[in-house]
Amino acid sequence: MNIKLRLKKLYLSPLLVFFIGYNSYADSIETIGNIFWILLPSTAYGTTFVMDDEAGRYQFYKSFATTVATTYALKYTVDKERPNGGEHSFPSNHTSTVFQSATFIQMRYGWKYGLVAYTAASFVGYSRVHADEHYTEDVIAGALIGILSSYYFTTPYKSLKIIPKVSRELSGLYFQYQW
Repeated sequence: MNIKLRLKKLYLSPLLVFFIGYNSYADSIETIGNIFWILLPSTAYGTTFVMDDEAGRYQFYKSFATTVATTYALKYTVDKERPNGGEHSFPSNHTSTVFQSATFIQMRYGWKYGLVAYTAASFVGYSRVHADEHYTEDVIAGALIGILSSYYFTTPYKSLKIIPKVSRELSGLYFQYQW
């Protein structure tokens, strides 16, 4: 019993120090933004396993890799100074990856889940500007990179598409169901 209690304290201590250590409002916003930065891509990727969505997983890989490669290529090409004096401000990597994940969720699984994901992604963008890690244009550029990457690589999951078809010989509706 005593050993179990000690083990629980060992596991909980780093978490408590992490959350209690950030006691100011500004630090809390940045911390929550950093948590969402990890949580959102993990959720998008993990959902492909829960849904047994191998095609979606492959689409996520391509979109995520494209987003990260584009973001870092621009970071080192542009080499813009951060508001806090650091290097490589443009574009925001945090923002590009969370918006890539939010757009992947929205496009693959629908607006029901995408709206929550976009809200979390927007908070991450806000937290980066609030913490003086990025300028607003860095965050907007990162968001656009992530969104465009997912729009390019992601298709809807198990969806019915109804497409109007008009030609000289035929007019009607074309139904396509993806499963």
